[in-house]
Amino acid sequence: MDTIIIATRTEALPPQGIADARTARRRLWQLISPTLPVGAYSYSTGLEYAVDAGWVADADAVRDWIRAQLLHLHARVDLPALIRLHAAWVAGDGAAVARWNAWLRASRETAELRAEDLNQGRALARLLTDLDLARAAAWARRDDACWATLFALAAAAWSIPLDEVLDGYLWSWCENQVAAAVKLVPLGQTDGQRLLGELSGCFTEVAELAQGLEDEDLGGSLPGVTLASMLHETQYSRLFRS
Repeated sequence: MDTIIIATRTEALPPQGIADARTARRRLWQLISPTLPVGAYSYSTGLEYAVDAGWVADADAVRDWIRAQLLHLHARVDLPALIRLHAAWVAGDGAAVARWNAWLRASRETAELRAEDLNQGRALARLLTDLDLARAAAWARRDDACWATLFALAAAAWSIPLDEVLDGYLWSWCENQVAAAVKLVPLGQTDGQRLLGELSGCFTEVAELAQGLEDEDLGGSLPGVTLASMLHETQYSRLFRS
């Protein structure tokens, strides 16, 4: 895969803490809001096929499906990349931003998972550009912008503390997965809220694992999720794009 480097060095972003902590927290709420116009609600990350095939049939199975991805994919792929992207944006290291964006894109194991990531990444790049975050503009013109790359840019530019960035990223993904499960299984709204509470209990474990990994230890895969994503491409009837 060709790697496009948009810059080898850019002006460093302001250090964390320069903005008022409450303002930064509100910007995080904005970034993880389900009303953020990036189309996250239209993806199930393979869950739709898993439900259709009977692999995931109740709230307990949903919890296990999502928790496995948190511990084996997000802790070993998404969050470590997000941490490195955040540091690169803060330092103004364009080469590192491009390198970790390319690594994350290459980590997507199916066409649907890759399209889900890149579609949301481009949408977030366009939104951040419209919100006057100028550094997002170059990424809005590209077709390889990963979601975490632009999420990290916004978090760095808005001086959101890293631990809150990681929690927010995980919460946003879990909330979308639970919302999909409520429609697909189906589950009641109370079951969905109970699941969110249970799943958020492992965020600290996921973040600590991600922060403790060296570069050579990164990477993970869940064959069931990969198969569900591939089979979803030809599923007869679908509510979701992935």
